[in-house]
Amino acid sequence: MLRNLATALFERERIRTTLMKAKELRPYAERLITQAKRDDDRLHARRLVAREIHDLTVVKKLFDDLGPRYATRPGGYTRILRLGPRRGDAAEMAIVELLGSEYQPEKKDEKGKKTEAAKPAPRAKSGKKAGARAKAAKGEGKAEAGEKKGAAPRGGKKKKKADKESEAE
Repeated sequence: MLRNLATALFERERIRTTLMKAKELRPYAERLITQAKRDDDRLHARRLVAREIHDLTVVKKLFDDLGPRYATRPGGYTRILRLGPRRGDAAEMAIVELLGSEYQPEKKDEKGKKTEAAKPAPRAKSGKKAGARAKAAKGEGKAEAGEKKGAAPRGGKKKKKADKESEAE
């Protein structure tokens, strides 16, 4: 269980779990980060960590990114934030995050508006809703007065072939 939690923590840098699992995970994960910081025997340290973390991409990230990030820090690489009870079984929940992966809100300029660089690019609309919006803007697809969209004309019966042919001409 701790292996999977540690793998998820190193992969995503922030996970949500129960408080008791978070407290058990903290020393385990910090021990692995300390191994990743070692400079004297990196191959041996990598093999020791790979014994615990079976995902090689996570091991690579741990040694290439996280180890150098915490090279000057003497310990305390994780933070536990309490969230409160979980709905359903009232288990105390927590977020475990690596330091340096905190939420950074968008910066505002002097007028209080968001800066252009931090603003996400507008997304292109696609799919059925976008097509329906385009038709509605053109006036297509609107039901005639007194008629519901997709319903049969008044009288309860659908149009016959002769009526359809006369409309086509």
